[in-house]
Amino acid sequence: MNWILLIIAGLFEVAFAACLGKAKEATGIEATYWYAGFLICLAISMLLLVKVTQQLPIGTAYAVWTGIGAVGTVLVGIVLFKEPATFWRMFFLTTLIASIVGLKVVSN
Repeated sequence: MNWILLIIAGLFEVAFAACLGKAKEATGIEATYWYAGFLICLAISMLLLVKVTQQLPIGTAYAVWTGIGAVGTVLVGIVLFKEPATFWRMFFLTTLIASIVGLKVVSN
């Protein structure tokens, strides 16, 4: 169950980064809503991270959480914000995913 919560926490990290990107593009009250979404997603992500670190090793949990956030944010940037998907970006993204999976495999 803790691994599922950790994945959800990582997805909320992606969501708060996406909210920041959308807030940057927005103006007025729309930007305010995106910033509110950022704060809500940030709070949920952090609370879930705190919960899972009570059972999982902090080093592994934090690395997986940031890894999910990094991979997800890059993918959101490519899909939503039209950032380039160059060979080297995708290569290193793949190695990051392999590292996250490796941490899961070697953790108890």
